[in-house]
Amino acid sequence: MTQNRPPYSLQPLASLTQAEIERVEEVLRLLESLFQREEAVAKSVLDCLYDVGSGRLIDQKVPIDALRWPLKGIARLSKPIFRMFALRWFRRNCPWLITRWLFNLLRFDGPLLIETEEMTPVIDVAPTEALPAAALPPRLEAPLLERQAAEINALRGRVSWLTAAVLLLLVIGGMNWLG
Repeated sequence: MTQNRPPYSLQPLASLTQAEIERVEEVLRLLESLFQREEAVAKSVLDCLYDVGSGRLIDQKVPIDALRWPLKGIARLSKPIFRMFALRWFRRNCPWLITRWLFNLLRFDGPLLIETEEMTPVIDVAPTEALPAAALPPRLEAPLLERQAAEINALRGRVSWLTAAVLLLLVIGGMNWLG
């Protein structure tokens, strides 16, 4: 079972004893065997997450109500492919992620018990007011903004035409299918 372990290395802090490290590894092995034995549960969890996530993503990203219904149908058709890749990722990564999460809950406002190499650094973003006026060339600023605004308006026009064409094709195709 350990050959499926993700490439995360266990980097406990010096405060962990050898007995605690063995317990972490035991929990990891137990979770790996649980996910191997209970594949149906993992598939059900992934199906539920996919159903809710795909529906919310389509509702959030597609502003046109008439396109949401067909896209949700397409999302249902792609569920088996998602399940195949997600189950592989789930088996490989979730035991380690859950183990790390559980043991880091035990820190009780202290330092993390388990750290990983892929801890993401915090990115500090400077506010735009702090930039000097010479940050953008003054000659290129106005034409560039005008050109970008023109391109955005042209793209919006194309999107509206394409939306109308798709709806027209759906209506004509539906009439041909019914009639």
